[in-house]
Amino acid sequence: MRKKYFSLLKDLDSKSESMGREKDDKVLILDGLNNFLRVFAANPALNDDGDHIGGLVGFLNSLGLLIRTHNPTRLVICFDGKGGSQRRRKVYSDYKENRRTRVKLNRNLDQTADEEYDSMKVQMTKLGEYLGYLPITVLSMDNVEADDVIAYCAQNILKKEVVIVSTDRDFYQIVNDRITVWNPIKKQLIDKDYIHDKFNISIDNFIWYRVLDGDKSDNIPGIPGVGLKTLQKAFPILQQEGQVSVDDIMEYIDQKEKLLKVDEKIRESKDIIERNFDLMQLKEVIMPESMKSNVRSIINNSNPKLDIYSFKKSFMRDKLYTNIKNLDYWLRVNFFPLNVF
Repeated sequence: MRKKYFSLLKDLDSKSESMGREKDDKVLILDGLNNFLRVFAANPALNDDGDHIGGLVGFLNSLGLLIRTHNPTRLVICFDGKGGSQRRRKVYSDYKENRRTRVKLNRNLDQTADEEYDSMKVQMTKLGEYLGYLPITVLSMDNVEADDVIAYCAQNILKKEVVIVSTDRDFYQIVNDRITVWNPIKKQLIDKDYIHDKFNISIDNFIWYRVLDGDKSDNIPGIPGVGLKTLQKAFPILQQEGQVSVDDIMEYIDQKEKLLKVDEKIRESKDIIERNFDLMQLKEVIMPESMKSNVRSIINNSNPKLDIYSFKKSFMRDKLYTNIKNLDYWLRVNFFPLNVF
């Protein structure tokens, strides 16, 4: 049986060489926790023992769908490292404070919030094991958030096409000619044209929309009453190319003959705006140089391969077969394409 797999892999190797694609030609970077929480909340699947496995099988199936949809040459998954929010909590002590309260995510399961949290931890641990058997690069750096690692990889290490997979709109600020964002819920590709048409703000200044709007999921308050339409009307300067700084906006307000309410509000909120910039901007990734070096080394030197035997062993142990049918075919269709690079 194993000889059959090695033969298939060899055939795929030769096909890949004839196609002329290289490992980093098209890289998908997946926001790991963002994806896990989404599938965990949506998938009520149980195994034969009655254990919830929806987060685990949902995540694995989502990887297959992404690979089949985008046909990448490589898949990188980033998770928050231990203590990842530390830097931003020093800037704003209430950063992500709302996440400390446990709330039920999957309403289809008869579990308390605490029971669900325990199940989530078990499934996340097992997920790490399964990902280690797949031809996927996994990154999780202590004291660094996944957003920073994703932004650094996309902008500073990888040089060709990058598709960031996440529902987090903070990534829109780093979209350019080679970096796009895939929204897995809407199944929509976010590129430069989309951002311009949707927000009527240049990508260089999309961060202003995020800073003023805030981010409820991260417990970052915005500036009340300063929505997108107000921003577009009061500050056409944000439509131009080149990033507009906080000082630029203050100077722009000073030059107005007649001030609007929004001008006064932004003046009064300068400290909050500067704080939100520090919390939300991803153009200039704030990360220790030693950490950047570690990330670069992993991206440049990682070459994971599919370990069918170990994957199957864990698959049978966790009784995932009721939710993933025909494992041999499933692995071949979804992950062999990445195994050849």
